[in-house]
Amino acid sequence: MTERDDIIRESHETDVLSAFEGDVPVGGRTPAAIREFGGKYLPALFSFLVVILLWEGLTRLFGIETFVLPKPSEIISSFVETWDVVWGAGFKTLSEALGGFVIGVSAALLTSFAAARWVRFREGMLPVAIAANATPIVALAPIFNNWFSITSPISKMAVVAVVVYFPVMINTTRGLLEVDQAELELMRSVAATPAETMRRVRMPHALPFFFASVKVASALSLIAAIVAEYFGGPQDVLGQYIINRANLFQFPDAWAAILVASILGVAFYLVILAAERLVMPWHVSFRTSK
Repeated sequence: MTERDDIIRESHETDVLSAFEGDVPVGGRTPAAIREFGGKYLPALFSFLVVILLWEGLTRLFGIETFVLPKPSEIISSFVETWDVVWGAGFKTLSEALGGFVIGVSAALLTSFAAARWVRFREGMLPVAIAANATPIVALAPIFNNWFSITSPISKMAVVAVVVYFPVMINTTRGLLEVDQAELELMRSVAATPAETMRRVRMPHALPFFFASVKVASALSLIAAIVAEYFGGPQDVLGQYIINRANLFQFPDAWAAILVASILGVAFYLVILAAERLVMPWHVSFRTSK
């Protein structure tokens, strides 16, 4: 047997031993990866279960009335019994939130690109955006209901769009502008056009800022839609359902609707997170530690 054959045989034996010791993936998963998964998600799951158990136990121990704070078991029971109703309302509210989200994010991106390109536009637009962001939702909802009809989903989408617009616009603009000057000088040295500089330098740099703001906006969009629905509209949406059930002292039903809103909000956030990983897998936050 040659020296080369000995080296190959020893390498093979090392790989087999490493697989038993957990250094080489077995069945596509390594013990280290499993530990990492457990370390990331198990504490959150454990904390959630502890809160639910404490909630159930304390409400029973102190005899807290349902109209003050329903028990988790009552909420789950109502959630199951009213499944079709609350999910139907939830998806209609989600459609309003998604519509406003798309409008607000699109307007924010257009404004951000213009602000990054023209200084005068940026100086004139930022104060207006800040003023719009300072306007409370409860002040906007009645006005938009009057403009677009109280029964139209457009009025709710308009509220969502205004709420979503500012965080996306201000963060994306910051990402487009806070670029290393050395990179900009390099693009100038090769006679790159402003459009090429925007596409090759500014936009990749702005992506983390954009997705950070969009993740915040995904939660804000659902909140804004529900708050806008409190001021009137069809009865088969979450905001009106919560108010109606609360007025009838059917608080477990109202909490069941809140549970649906929470589930939809988390699902929306996870979709944005998946899109972020798909669009920018090169980012340092997604690199797997060796």
